[in-house]
Amino acid sequence: MKFVIQRVNEASVAIEGNVVGKINKGFLVFIGVSNADTKETADKMIKKLIGMRIFDDENGKTNLALADVEGELLLISQFTLYANCKKGNRPSFMDAGAPDMANEMYEYIISECKKQVTVVETGEFGADMKVSLENDGPFTVVLDSNEL
Repeated sequence: MKFVIQRVNEASVAIEGNVVGKINKGFLVFIGVSNADTKETADKMIKKLIGMRIFDDENGKTNLALADVEGELLLISQFTLYANCKKGNRPSFMDAGAPDMANEMYEYIISECKKQVTVVETGEFGADMKVSLENDGPFTVVLDSNEL
């Protein structure tokens, strides 16, 4: 499982011109699921995400977590995080999770995050989405379950 976490001042996602998810200060998280991922993998990733201390404290040090700043989450499914570019110039996505399983994992992640974060917005699994954001920093962190 891979999470690309961007610390944002604001972010939104639109489908066919309609905004379906919008947050203020918080994390925009792109979520990639592989066939090997389980709910245990997701739980480990969620714990790391929610506890990640990358917001500035009163001294300008990245020492505060999402809850400390009343941060919000925008969760976007993105199978392209599993692009394999080893051969040729056209990426292969064979390492991405099968759609039914990946959607189930995405929905699980959403439901678990909602238990811990007041505002959790989402995109739509498999949809053509347009994502807008103001990255704060810029500050972007990549979490890979194989490296935790």
